[in-house]
Amino acid sequence: MQLSVLSGSRGEIGEAHGRAHAALITHSLEVYDRLFHDFVGIGWAEARTAAEAFLPMIERGFPAILDEMAGIARGAGLDFADILTLNCRSEISLTQASGGCTAFSLQRDGTQWLAQNWDWRTDQLHNVVALELHPEDAPALVSIGEAGMVAKIGMNDRGLGVCLNAIRSRTCGKGLPIHVALRKILESPDLEQAVRVATHDRVCSPAHFLLASRDGQAAGFEVHPGPPGRLPSHAGAVTHTNHLVAETATCQVEDFPRPDSRPRLARLDRLLQERLPLGVTIDESALFDILADHDNAPMAICRHFNPQQPPEERMETLFAVVMNLNEGRLTLRHGKPCESTDSLTVHLPPG
Repeated sequence: MQLSVLSGSRGEIGEAHGRAHAALITHSLEVYDRLFHDFVGIGWAEARTAAEAFLPMIERGFPAILDEMAGIARGAGLDFADILTLNCRSEISLTQASGGCTAFSLQRDGTQWLAQNWDWRTDQLHNVVALELHPEDAPALVSIGEAGMVAKIGMNDRGLGVCLNAIRSRTCGKGLPIHVALRKILESPDLEQAVRVATHDRVCSPAHFLLASRDGQAAGFEVHPGPPGRLPSHAGAVTHTNHLVAETATCQVEDFPRPDSRPRLARLDRLLQERLPLGVTIDESALFDILADHDNAPMAICRHFNPQQPPEERMETLFAVVMNLNEGRLTLRHGKPCESTDSLTVHLPPG
């Protein structure tokens, strides 16, 4: 996978994104057209109508990102409504669709790490893009995500990083759409401002955001329209899969996790304790080994094709990412971490 390095105004960045990945963006629309049909029984036209409800929330909480969305649409030769819908796909399909991502932060020997697998529908594998963005009015950032979307998982040049876990729930309210909130976090100058996205702006549908910074701070935030659940670091680690844990969240939101979520979390905690205790030297390969674990397959941390699931619900690991926030280094393995031999490494000098 190649890295797209884009700079300029938000409109210019968006237009360059759209031109560079026009074919992948069109493929993404086709993927989500099928997903909306499979999970919520609507077509793309109905999804575009549903996305309009989120426009006032973005205009209130992060209006500048709309210029970038409009630029993506121009560059890809699509309507603004298509790009808005793509960036609100989690909210539109939130009643049924849920991925299987596994994420963790780890602080050892003065180094803050973030890592995760992103598990999703296989037909989205080749629509993953790596973006390095240099906006005129915000920190430089790297985002690994889906073509046509403004952000997902990544870090910025201030030493701040974020990972994402999907949460399946019927809750939807006022706040920023998940992927718009992730971009606002990645533009934050420090952890305090990033946390304000969860606590002040709020997020309209549930998800877990794992935030960490190079000064050794890390915490999980189970976001939703109300006050988020906060998961502090224990023994230098924060771990999460796809179910709600914090009482602040569980008392307000009902989630519907897949049956593998809790076993994956227990396995992750055990692996970190057994393989990476205090005093053990850590590098990217050690963390990718955790993400490549196959215990309890096919419901393992590293997720493979499972013919026992209905075709529309088959989720596989589409990429794995490890971030060293102190050194400003992000390493990506596109595809399953157990199979990928090639990796992309991005360095962001401190801003």
